[in-house]
Amino acid sequence: MRRVSIEGSRRFWPLVALALAACHATAHSPAPASASAAAAATTPAKPLYPTIGAVERLDPALDALIAPDAKVEKLAEGFTWAEGPVWTTEGGGALLFSDVPNNVIHRWKDGEGVTDFLKPSGYTNQKVPRGGNLGSNGLTFDGAGHLILCQHGDRRIARLEPDRSFATVAGRFEGRRFNSPNDVVVRSNGDVYFTDPPYGFEGVDPKIDPPELHFAGVYHRNAKGVVKLLTKEMKFPNGIAFSPDEKILYVSNSDPDRAIWMAFDVKPDGGVANGRLFFDATAMVKAGNGKKPGLPDGMKIDEHGNLFAGGPGGVLVFSPAGKHLGTIVTGEPTANVAFGPNESGGSTLYMTAHDKLCRIHLETRAASRDR
Repeated sequence: MRRVSIEGSRRFWPLVALALAACHATAHSPAPASASAAAAATTPAKPLYPTIGAVERLDPALDALIAPDAKVEKLAEGFTWAEGPVWTTEGGGALLFSDVPNNVIHRWKDGEGVTDFLKPSGYTNQKVPRGGNLGSNGLTFDGAGHLILCQHGDRRIARLEPDRSFATVAGRFEGRRFNSPNDVVVRSNGDVYFTDPPYGFEGVDPKIDPPELHFAGVYHRNAKGVVKLLTKEMKFPNGIAFSPDEKILYVSNSDPDRAIWMAFDVKPDGGVANGRLFFDATAMVKAGNGKKPGLPDGMKIDEHGNLFAGGPGGVLVFSPAGKHLGTIVTGEPTANVAFGPNESGGSTLYMTAHDKLCRIHLETRAASRDR
């Protein structure tokens, strides 16, 4: 939030005293402050945003994470499919997020609204029209502060260079191009983990851009550039995140017939083991009857290990033990979330909900690796 502080000014006017003995003196006294000057001296109020949705509380433990009076604010709308939010501290702080079908990354800043940050963001071959979901999706930063992008159209994990060009971080597995990298997380040691469902092919002529891998995978790219497949047991692997100590990797599966979150132990070599069910929302999806739209999607984890995960109804909040504490109801399929700062302590959770960008104040903060 950028504040503009206006200070009132005092104006002094001369009072001329005429002496009978042919001498004079000049004195100054302050003019009384006018009502308008007093009003100008006050600090402008914060921008007001409309509130939407609600917070559905299933467990009293949620009150320690989201205050009972917290509201969901709608910051902007009119996007085709908003995704991949990430907070940047550059320029005083702003939120970057993708609009996947429109091949653009937007920038939102309090008091300034939405502007274009990067276009094209996910498909750079302007000579061959491709269509479909061709833009960037998940976004994050590496330890050096570079923006890391999941590019649907270019079918790779890319790094944004200072000259605004893209460098390929991971583009192939065993010589074959990825499907459409969807979400990404960078471990503190620099290793990159990402999901690769087929969503980027929707609406694309296979003769123009044919699939080369016939499964959806979760991958690990180490510091030497070696890409390894972690699992291909999920039909639509989507969101991905680490526990605060980076010993557990969480992956969501946006499959309406198996709407789940999985947890994996991270091995010393960066691989994973002991894959297990963390939470099953399949019954919620089927019972929602359209009233709770959305599937397991992007997620972030707070400093205590609680998960804030896009899912049926909005953003589901889970304890580290997999207990559903409640839901931040947005009324839209909610694709992903990001932590941002807050002036009064805690943090702000930003949410990309279909065609909208929303936020809510939290009483908790991101895990230290994501601050």
